[in-house]
Amino acid sequence: MSVSTPRAVVVDDSHFMRTMLSDMLEDGGVNVVDTAANGAEAVTAVLDHEPDVVTMDLQMPEVDGLEAVERIMDERPTPILMLSAHTADGADVTFEALEKGAVDFFTKPGGEVSTQMSSKEDQLVRKVKAVAGADVRDRRHTPESAADRTTAASTTDGDHQEGATVVIASSTGGPTVVERVVAGLPRAANLRIVVVQHMPDAFTNRFADRLDAASEYDVCEASDGDRIGGGEALVAPGGKHLVVAGAGGGRLRIKLTEEPPEHGVRPAADVTMRSAAETVDGPLVGVVLTGMGADGAAGVQAIDDAGGHVIAQDEASSAVFGMPKRAIERGCVDDVLAGDDVPEAILDATRLEVNA
Repeated sequence: MSVSTPRAVVVDDSHFMRTMLSDMLEDGGVNVVDTAANGAEAVTAVLDHEPDVVTMDLQMPEVDGLEAVERIMDERPTPILMLSAHTADGADVTFEALEKGAVDFFTKPGGEVSTQMSSKEDQLVRKVKAVAGADVRDRRHTPESAADRTTAASTTDGDHQEGATVVIASSTGGPTVVERVVAGLPRAANLRIVVVQHMPDAFTNRFADRLDAASEYDVCEASDGDRIGGGEALVAPGGKHLVVAGAGGGRLRIKLTEEPPEHGVRPAADVTMRSAAETVDGPLVGVVLTGMGADGAAGVQAIDDAGGHVIAQDEASSAVFGMPKRAIERGCVDDVLAGDDVPEAILDATRLEVNA
């Protein structure tokens, strides 16, 4: 769904921030229909105005952003963009908000707020417009569902090809989907997993910790020179491209670079996927999940050209059907599936044909 002139409610306990955000959004073609100083006011504004999108502060008096997200998703599900502090604590609370149904987040700058925020105006407007078009039906997820999927996948019959590599690309609306996908892959499949989620550097380490806790895989944020083997997963760090620089002995060698962004993002999945297609010796699966933009499309084309298998999330289950759509338009996608069906498709793509 596309919303050309979205109607927004801006929520922040700072009058200065509410004014500045409203001005920035209005200048960018977003109609701010109301503002709120706390979570309780936010819920009322959403019920009164039925906006297309809400920008939600996290730390507010009386009713904070987490509780407001929960109430809104209960009473009138609405796409929500969290405004988060660029800190580890801010990351933890932001991921909680995503679990409760928020679509994405945008990091508040520190220091001299007005100068730094103004420099992010275009990025903020693009993200608000993307989130406004998100499908928020049934966006809340529970840890039990991930655990159930892991148990089910672990009982899947069949042997898997040694040294199979999976590269997962995701952006807006992606963290909870990525978590469910990785949680649905049994350790017995012995995959090497690389995740490229568009996310700032203060958040990717916490995201890796969450994937590690939710899955049977050993997951960490990638460092330059890392080597990854079966049963292990790496998350590309915010602000750096992850390149698969070598392969041998059942392991991949990882290099991090600060080459210019692609599609306006760094890390970019295209960089990682192209390098994997050129380097990986063995079965290779590329996965493009929900997100805005075109990152991943050229990457999965390279994987397909190299004989790999390509999976894209379908429109119905994508919060934002941008990245998967661009990949599908390339004509190189083997499977178009709901997010919850992606783990089984990965396993099918890496399973040995016992009767061959």
